[in-house]
Amino acid sequence: MGMKSFRLQEMEQYILEHDMVSMEELKDTFQISMNTVRLDVAQLVNRGTVRKVYGGVCSNNKSNLVPFDERETRNTRGKRAVGKAAAALVDDGDIIYIDSGTTTMYMMEHLEERKNVTILTNNLNAINRALPYPDLNIISLPGTLDRKTNSFVSADSVRTLEKYNIKKAFMAASGILESGTITNSSPLEFEIKKTAIVKSQEVYLMIDATKYGKSALLTYANIEDMNGVIVDSEAEQGLKELCSQHNVELYLANLEEEE
Repeated sequence: MGMKSFRLQEMEQYILEHDMVSMEELKDTFQISMNTVRLDVAQLVNRGTVRKVYGGVCSNNKSNLVPFDERETRNTRGKRAVGKAAAALVDDGDIIYIDSGTTTMYMMEHLEERKNVTILTNNLNAINRALPYPDLNIISLPGTLDRKTNSFVSADSVRTLEKYNIKKAFMAASGILESGTITNSSPLEFEIKKTAIVKSQEVYLMIDATKYGKSALLTYANIEDMNGVIVDSEAEQGLKELCSQHNVELYLANLEEEE
């Protein structure tokens, strides 16, 4: 098998395993030029196993974004533990941003005793879960409800975020690679996530252990952009070393507390 054929086979397998990847990620992973990436991807598209999408390429075997209800049922034990650990970082009077996702919404029930906390969010589930707690002041970002993510998205969401000085942002992700690249699957939320990071004094990534080593369509941040990573106690050693290398605080959420 020639070098090009071998690379195409490896690239095809990589895309199928990761579901969605960016063109930039393929360039970096296979150490080739962007022009070569485009030529290789074109051949794979002709095979019918992958297809081009905005900003990258995805497997033809799966949809671009798994529906919210399906993602919500995955590793709920880990997500609940992470939500509780993240809530412990919130102080009375904080202005915080809570990202869309199936992990961040689990913070709400653990903020019951906080006083005068203002929450900026486009996360419909987080808004609903905050309703019983009168000391949680909710500012919902404007936009149209994206049912795949249960979040409100629009250009106005970004403009609204830009008006506020946020103390702490709690971010979700579809995956984080061994290199520290943090990714998400929704192009509609890309600018919202990036703006939240820029406008926040402290930024925390909330992921369950299964997200490490996985990638999605768009890179919205890198490990260096985070003040801390909150993950359940089943986190792989690679993630622990990644945080240590970049001087990022690692918060391990104890799963035993959720049993």
